[in-house]
Amino acid sequence: MFRKISKILFVLSLVVSVLVTPSALAADKPKVTVTTSFLADMVKNLAGDAVEVEMIIPAGSDPHLYEAKAQDIEKIAQADLVLYHGLHFEGKMVDILEERGQAVTRDFDPASINEMDEDGQKAIDPHFWFDIDLYKQATQAASESLQASFPDIKDQVAKNTESYLGQLDELKTWVADQLKDLPEDQRYLVTPHDAFNYFAKANGFTVIAPQGVSTDSEVSNQQIGETVDFIIEHKIPAIFAESTTNPERMEKLQEAVKAKGGSVAVVTGDDESLFSDSLAPEGKKGDTYITMYQHNINLIVKYLKA
Repeated sequence: MFRKISKILFVLSLVVSVLVTPSALAADKPKVTVTTSFLADMVKNLAGDAVEVEMIIPAGSDPHLYEAKAQDIEKIAQADLVLYHGLHFEGKMVDILEERGQAVTRDFDPASINEMDEDGQKAIDPHFWFDIDLYKQATQAASESLQASFPDIKDQVAKNTESYLGQLDELKTWVADQLKDLPEDQRYLVTPHDAFNYFAKANGFTVIAPQGVSTDSEVSNQQIGETVDFIIEHKIPAIFAESTTNPERMEKLQEAVKAKGGSVAVVTGDDESLFSDSLAPEGKKGDTYITMYQHNINLIVKYLKA
């Protein structure tokens, strides 16, 4: 009889552990809502399993086109801490984010922030993460927010921050090493929209992006013609699609180059497109900041090096 009761209790304990424990643990954890996959990865590196991370814009989605949903507002309202990029990257949610959240770019020196032309107007370039030094600064800001909001895990976050900043230093050294054999006259990066200016400034590239800063803007015939002439003049061997944009526009650019007697490859596909505005979905190649950056560098060197 005793053994039978013990067996029943054991089975019941397993059921309780499966059905109750995860939710109970999740309820005990502080909730951090972030806007993008970049920030989700950043917080996971800094806080590990000590917090529950909620992401608004799904990995692989285009933030320029994303419309906030009712559940997104709920995620923000219920969060213990809200982190967002700033620099108008989340333009369609900016009001509620400024009211409830903390921007990881809040301490950036204005002189370090790029400006770009958008339809004849000056616009702030939000793609700071392609400058590893600026990404480190954003990481430090996120760390400070986490430590101030959750004192119980302050020491853990501080320790993880030091480790992660070291990994980012190693990434910067690796990038320089990979690019050292790519001559200056081959450092031309043609992409659909203007996401790589920070990368270009940090690594000595010239970026051509006929679509401009916004992924939903139209490309004029003049912009296409100028880009085609540039590709032919500089004998650029490859142009790159992005994971969050439609590759058809780059294919049309390829056709226009061919019509003028030139030749250029379009680098596209699940494992070939450049990451720009999002990391890959979890479990896929490029689902962390570091592996995303390595993926991009490998592609650029592979297709631009003569």
